[in-house]
Amino acid sequence: MLPLTLGFLVAGPVSGWASDRFGARTFATGGMLLAAGTFLALQALPVDFGYPSFALILLLNGIGMGLFAAPNRAAVMNSLPPDQRGVGAGISTTFQNSAMVLSIGIFFSLMIAGLAGTLPRALTSGLTAQGVPVADAAKVAALPPVGVLFASLLGYNPVRTLLGPQVLDRLPPDRAAYLTGREFFPQLISQPFSDGLAVAFGFATAACLIAAVASLLRGGRYVHDDDRARTGARQAPAPVTAAAAAEKPGPTAAAGPGTATGMGTPTSTGTAKTGAPSPPPPPPPHPRSP
Repeated sequence: MLPLTLGFLVAGPVSGWASDRFGARTFATGGMLLAAGTFLALQALPVDFGYPSFALILLLNGIGMGLFAAPNRAAVMNSLPPDQRGVGAGISTTFQNSAMVLSIGIFFSLMIAGLAGTLPRALTSGLTAQGVPVADAAKVAALPPVGVLFASLLGYNPVRTLLGPQVLDRLPPDRAAYLTGREFFPQLISQPFSDGLAVAFGFATAACLIAAVASLLRGGRYVHDDDRARTGARQAPAPVTAAAAAEKPGPTAAAGPGTATGMGTPTSTGTAKTGAPSPPPPPPPHPRSP
């Protein structure tokens, strides 16, 4: 699996630098299309494949994922205002980690569904061909395919455990050794396992194509315009302090007609300029007692 990591490490920084210059849409969309093509190539591999072709497909898959990851994250962050980028990064990371965990369950469920369609028939025919009684072979074939799946991933032959010594001891020694050896079980489950992988790879191809369409619809290069807010803040008049206003001559206060008689509120045009406090209004007349 090292070529997958190598492709991601090479393509990630390069695509991030290029997307900063040319926008994220081309690289993110192209990365998902390349990843979808690699999953189709994995489906086309024969069961007994050679490692060089498999390593090349893994390398291209890592490159495709690397082309998508950095531009997509940068585009998401650039589309947010500065005061919301922390929240955006947290939500993006949460969805990414949740999807990684969820994808494991989805992939294994799809593989088990693919195995369940052909594995019982393969187990029955393969075991009976080696002299296992039909009833015992049917009993093994009726077991859930989960155990066979994890045994294959661990490189473990579960035939000895599934059949038990009471069945293996009744078989010829050469056949019992072949059933519990390193060749029988991999060859037995190769085609059912391939069918299960084909279902999982089909889902992965569809997911990559959906992501490619979403990246294509994101638009061109976009960065949230927060310069406009900063420019507006610079052009706004600064508040005038009382000390600064006192150094500039301003119009004197003009008293309204009510101030002479004490029946009105004082009006002033100079207090707005100088910032000097207005005199308080006269107190209301004390009410007479009856």
